[in-house]
Amino acid sequence: MTSPDGGALYLTQQVRELDRITIEERGVPGLILMRRAAQACVSELLNRWPAPGTTAVLCGSGNNAGDGFIIAGLLAQRGIEAKVGLVGRIPDPETDAGSAYQFCQECGVTIVTAEEAMHEANLIVDALLGTGISGEVRPEYAEIISAVNRGRWPVLSVDIPSGLSSDTGNCQGSAITSDVTVTFIGKKLGLLTADGPHQTGELVFAGLDVPLDVYAQVQSAAVELDYTELIDQLEPRHQNSHKVSHGHVLVVGGNKGMGGAIMMASESAIMTGAGLVSVATHPSHVASLLARRPEVMPRGVRNKDELVSLFERCTVIVLGPGLGRDDYARMLFEAALETDKPVVLDADGLNLLSENPVRRENWILTPHPGEAGRLLDRQVQEDRLSAVMELQQKFGGVALLKGAGTLIADGEQVSLVPYGNPGMAVAGMGDVLSGVIGSLLAQTGKPEFSTRLGAVVHSLAADNVAADQGERGLLATELVPEMRGLLQ
Repeated sequence: MTSPDGGALYLTQQVRELDRITIEERGVPGLILMRRAAQACVSELLNRWPAPGTTAVLCGSGNNAGDGFIIAGLLAQRGIEAKVGLVGRIPDPETDAGSAYQFCQECGVTIVTAEEAMHEANLIVDALLGTGISGEVRPEYAEIISAVNRGRWPVLSVDIPSGLSSDTGNCQGSAITSDVTVTFIGKKLGLLTADGPHQTGELVFAGLDVPLDVYAQVQSAAVELDYTELIDQLEPRHQNSHKVSHGHVLVVGGNKGMGGAIMMASESAIMTGAGLVSVATHPSHVASLLARRPEVMPRGVRNKDELVSLFERCTVIVLGPGLGRDDYARMLFEAALETDKPVVLDADGLNLLSENPVRRENWILTPHPGEAGRLLDRQVQEDRLSAVMELQQKFGGVALLKGAGTLIADGEQVSLVPYGNPGMAVAGMGDVLSGVIGSLLAQTGKPEFSTRLGAVVHSLAADNVAADQGERGLLATELVPEMRGLLQ
């Protein structure tokens, strides 16, 4: 990755290395970078709030506080009343932060306690804690963070919301909830996954004019996916194509009393471009499937022998929606995995896999954090990046870990889906996702690409529907026609 805003996502140590190379090997003084960071924040602040009124700049210790001191000074130079609320110690005069503090004083900024600075403030600039935090936020900082979150101020965070882990996206005991975060040099992975999107608000990136060749020297942790780039890779259909040209998806699941999941997965597959979609399910669901979506071909199956011909004809198997975990479910699960066909594994298929782990290369696993936890026998939300990489290493193929900032690992690269919203936390979303991924895999034969594009259009469709109708009450089936439009 050679561009600072080209999709690369970094861990804390990687950004520190970018910073070190810029200062030590490219000769850009640290204080210059600090001034550029402060100017980026001031520009964003005034663009959003042209008349901000009294601004409280909350400063802790270290370079993050240095950014805050310069921000306060720049605001004062523009005739805006700014007060620094100091929580940390006064920085050493010999450091960059010390020079920033001196600049702040020279600009006539009042330096008081955080409580005093917030008392009459109209806006908060959060420069309390940076990316160096380890362990839980100390009480003196936690108290200020809590006060900010209880208030009604607009909040701009400098580089990262204080208290948020820039690596995992988890709140370290407590964290600022920001309206906007201006982050520098490299986008931090933690801003975009787990608690990150909620705490960060709108994310603005400022490269600080770091030379582009610096980025070539540091490997990023992940890559942020982009819908436009992915959809451009989906080849147009040949005028002389026919239904078999676009793949045959077989959806396996729908145990007795659990027909809804199989309906949503199969409908998602047929409406996102698969040429043929068959369903192997409990006989009790055949009539309702035909009534719901006659383009789908359901087959009631009672035993393994009745599955053989279905496996022979299909291109891809989607295994798990509404599967259950009884003897009937195990029969379907074991029979499907005896084939050499590519598999998209979801829902109870993942739960059955956790009981009898196997590895294969031609499948795509799509667990939510609970299912992933059972597969790995540990909590996964504490470090989603390591979890998705471990899933892929342990089980092979492609692993997709759902949640805020969905992560995808294929053994060579980790990708992050930057779309989606809390309205997606509703039953059926995973069934629709497995359907579109299976459909794209049947059409393209490319597991990594199909997983990325499927996850992106699924989340982007949810954003489009929510933008029109709101997040509350969002239904999984509402995404299907929207996904169809995104795949044209």
